[in-house]
Amino acid sequence: MDKLKFAFYWAASCGGCEIAVLDINEKILDVIAKADILFWPVAMDIKYKDVENMPDKSIDVCFFNGAIRNEENERMAKLLRQKSKILVAFGSCACDGCVIGLGNLWNREKIFERAYLETPSTRNSEGTTPQFRVKVKQGELELPEFYDTVKTLAQTVDVDYFISGCPPPVPRIIEALDAILNGKLPPKGSSLLLNKAVCDECPREKKDRKITQVKRIYEIEDDFKTCFLDQNVICMGAATRGGCGAQCLKANVPCTGCGGPAPRVPDQGAAMISAFASIAVEPSVIEQIVDPVGTFYKYSLANSILRRKVMSK
Repeated sequence: MDKLKFAFYWAASCGGCEIAVLDINEKILDVIAKADILFWPVAMDIKYKDVENMPDKSIDVCFFNGAIRNEENERMAKLLRQKSKILVAFGSCACDGCVIGLGNLWNREKIFERAYLETPSTRNSEGTTPQFRVKVKQGELELPEFYDTVKTLAQTVDVDYFISGCPPPVPRIIEALDAILNGKLPPKGSSLLLNKAVCDECPREKKDRKITQVKRIYEIEDDFKTCFLDQNVICMGAATRGGCGAQCLKANVPCTGCGGPAPRVPDQGAAMISAFASIAVEPSVIEQIVDPVGTFYKYSLANSILRRKVMSK
């Protein structure tokens, strides 16, 4: 039997998803026995033109990690969709925008002002910001256009499957690879994480669930067994899709929500805000949250009902 043809691509992300692929350890031997990797820029010297010359649908499965932040990301998303039979949004950036999506609180102009003009460590007396087309003696240099709005992969092209996480949990990656290699994938549009919330995997005891004040993790004497919410620490587990095995919670760190919206939750941030408000003893408790967007939409702003802040002209 002919081997399957795989591709991996890294768009706007930190690169952790690329490392997670290698974290499957000896399972990689099963993968390479049944699949060839045609395109993986981080590991192989293959050019974009090589992908352009591939026949349409010649790639069986493409794992696309990263959000759509610029012109190059969008072009490659559309090209790999054209060349792939199955396109998997791999990781929180591709699925929900992740931390990169918080850029939607500003536009390109404001981001460039901050990054290139205002930061204390920046020396830029001429006020130079990135230009997308610059003519020099040798010709014209080009940079991909930086977009005002961060988008998810599914907001850009049709996506077949989703496996979120920052990065995706290794056991779920292995399960996804097994399903692909053995032809046992679920219906199109499915998440390849578990159909449960992180709270369902968490071993901590849930008690009164009454928040009297908001505390950071370093401000409590954690007893290592009581739900963080019962200890007045915000934990996103109730609104976040599981499949991670509650690894952070077992390491005594509250869930920050990297798995994206829990099953049947259309907006992760709104769901958690509602849950938090229902257990706050009084409205003033909510006012103690210093960064509501960064707390409740850390990973999912780009994929939320809000999507972005409206910027006035």
